[in-house]
Amino acid sequence: MSGQAMVFDYAPFLIEAGKIKEFAKALQLENPIYRDEETAKSAGYRGIPVPPTFMTVIDFWNDRNFYQFFADFLKLNPNHVLHGEQSYEYHKVILAGDTIAAQVRVKEQFHKKGKNFFLLETIYRNQWNEITAVGRATIIEIAEVD
Repeated sequence: MSGQAMVFDYAPFLIEAGKIKEFAKALQLENPIYRDEETAKSAGYRGIPVPPTFMTVIDFWNDRNFYQFFADFLKLNPNHVLHGEQSYEYHKVILAGDTIAAQVRVKEQFHKKGKNFFLLETIYRNQWNEITAVGRATIIEIAEVD
């Protein structure tokens, strides 16, 4: 990787209550705070919170998204990319109605055993520019298979 940082900005993403409900349903999360605003407020939230790992919705269902990041920005063939690892560090609760801006940075890139590894860090910020979460991921580019 060159000395210049490789940074990609996702489009700002409005968090919709309906998307939270769909995500929670897909993960079979039964907690009613993900479906009902009054229940969420009774539990101490300002509104409906997002479930853990909801940042994947921001990454993949965005007008400027993760697929564009690795295909257009990193110039990787999506058919040769594996998702190797993912972790999140949470700082502030994300709620329905928040607008989240995210920026992904290639922290490290290296070649090992015929594969290219990219260590990524994504910073998620709310409409007040507060860091809400930090995502760390490894993507792996594999060689073409004949």
